[in-house]
Order: sequence, then C-alpha cells, then structure tokens
Amino acid sequence: MLTIDYELLGIGDGERLLDVGCGEGRHSWEACKQGDCLVCALDLEQVNLKKAQHVLWLLDKQGESKGKWLLLKGSMLSLPFSDASFDKILCSEVLEHIPDDCQGIAELVRVLKDDGTLAVSVPSYLPEAICWKLSNDYHNNSGGHVRIYKAPQLLSKLRQNNLDVYAVRHKHALHSFYWISRCLFGMNNDKALIPSLYHRFLVWDIETKSKPVRLLDDFLNNFFSKSIVLYARKSRKQNNEG
Repeated sequence: MLTIDYELLGIGDGERLLDVGCGEGRHSWEACKQGDCLVCALDLEQVNLKKAQHVLWLLDKQGESKGKWLLLKGSMLSLPFSDASFDKILCSEVLEHIPDDCQGIAELVRVLKDDGTLAVSVPSYLPEAICWKLSNDYHNNSGGHVRIYKAPQLLSKLRQNNLDVYAVRHKHALHSFYWISRCLFGMNNDKALIPSLYHRFLVWDIETKSKPVRLLDDFLNNFFSKSIVLYARKSRKQNNEG
C-alpha cells in the first residue's frame, strides 16, 4: 500500500532519494521501479531493514528494479548525511512517532537539495482522534504515536522550515475503519472476527485494485482519510535571500 504519489513527487534518472523511516520498504521498492535513481532506505529497526533488503534483492533478481539501493540504520533526529545530499525525500507515517518533530523536519530540510522536493504523510486528525479515544493501547506503547496532527499545524511547521507546499492529498479512507474496528475489539485481540474479516477485504483490494472499491475510497477520502500527504519544495525566495 503506497501513500506517496510518485507522479506528484517526480523521480528522475540519476537522482538520489531518501526514504526516512522506511519500515519494510514499500516506498523504496516502488522508487527503485520508477527509474535509474539511488534509493537510500533508513530505519531504526534492524528487523524492518532486513525485510526491506529481502524484497529489494528479489526485485534486482527478477529484473524489476531500475535503480540502485542502500539500507542504513539511523535516526531521523540525526540523519547521517551531509547537507544537501538528496534530490527527493519521503517521510511517510513517521513524524507522529518521534519526540521532537520540529527537529526531525529540520533534519529533512538540511539534507534536501535547494531544488529538491519532499513528501510527508501523517495520520489524518479525525480518525486518529477517534482511535485515541477508543483505545489507550492504540498509542500508549513503545514506538507508538505521540501526537495527533491537524493539517494546518503540519503545514505551518513545514513553512517554518523554508518549505513551500505545492500539493495536498488525502489517502486510504477505507483503512480508517480497520483501525477503528481494532480499537473497538481490542488492539491485542488478533482473533477478533470483524477486524480479521475487514483485513482480508483490504488485502483483496490491494491485490485486485477493484475499480468500484477505488471509487468508494476516493469518495471517502474527501472527509475521512486515514492519511494526509503534503508535497513541498524548498522556498526559492528564502534561499535567494540567504
């Protein structure tokens, strides 16, 4: 399940892309399919990096990857790269986990080239707030969510860090209902029938890309999306003034 739209981000041949908090690497895999770029996937969890490595290796073996890739263990709060290292940066569903999101955003901007672009996604306010109300287990755990974003708050933080947002998208509304069902029936109750059945439906949807379901998801994204995605560039005006 991809949250970032690569047509909006744009990945050119020869560019360097950073996937911060890559998880199991779903966005890194897709980036490698897009073009002859270098993808750096970074995450704190070694288990995630091993899973990402396995899939990236399979893409290479099957001839599906056009790009090159590199995996690194590291923190978003102190990125192990020099200034202006990357043309494109992805940060999907990460900021809500880290204690100092302002420092995290500043680090993203530091390693982004002056003409580079950045895509950031976080959980949307309404379904996230509902989940927090329904279940303490949803967020009170190691590595869980530490804040809920309203769209204007995230937009303001990006602008304060010399970024111009050029597109906003809302994604994965149908997944909102899955997480609400998990909260209702118990986050740790893996045998709960309704969440299990709904999860099967979501997997089926991802695999089949059913047009009617896609249309329903697009409609629901207008008011109950699971994630909000902001696409931004470094401000040319401020760069020139500096």
